Amino acid sequence: MTTTAVTKGAATAASRARIIVAEDDFDMRRLVSDCLRKAGYEVHEVIDGSTLLRRVESSLMVRTTVDLVVTDVRMPGYDGLEIVSCLREAGVRVPVVIMTAFGNLETQQRAEQLGATLLDKPFKMEELKALVDRLLHEARPPSSGEDS
Repeated sequence: MTTTAVTKGAATAASRARIIVAEDDFDMRRLVSDCLRKAGYEVHEVIDGSTLLRRVESSLMVRTTVDLVVTDVRMPGYDGLEIVSCLREAGVRVPVVIMTAFGNLETQQRAEQLGATLLDKPFKMEELKALVDRLLHEARPPSSGEDS
């Protein structure tokens, strides 16, 4: 069963990025989601990789966007690297942050090959927020009136 929560922050829906947080540990999922909600993002929570893939697929079917994914590397169903691989094979190019307490060189290299960013646990919530802000900024298409 999925747990869905949508932020009711001060930012308008049009200006908020939609983020899916996939983490099987309830406390960690809540901590990450609350941090991102406080930063003004619209956050949807899922408990495993299979649910994450279904959520992204359904958002594509109803033509809504998922702007960024934050996922644990080890979860039931699909692990974080398998999730990114499936997204890329489906043509989904959103930024992905993979959280891991099990980072090694092989995991780092695979994440980079897939275009994902690895974030080693433990990390500070400020570090996560700064990373998400940067990835979303980099992924946003430049507007015509914006200086580079």
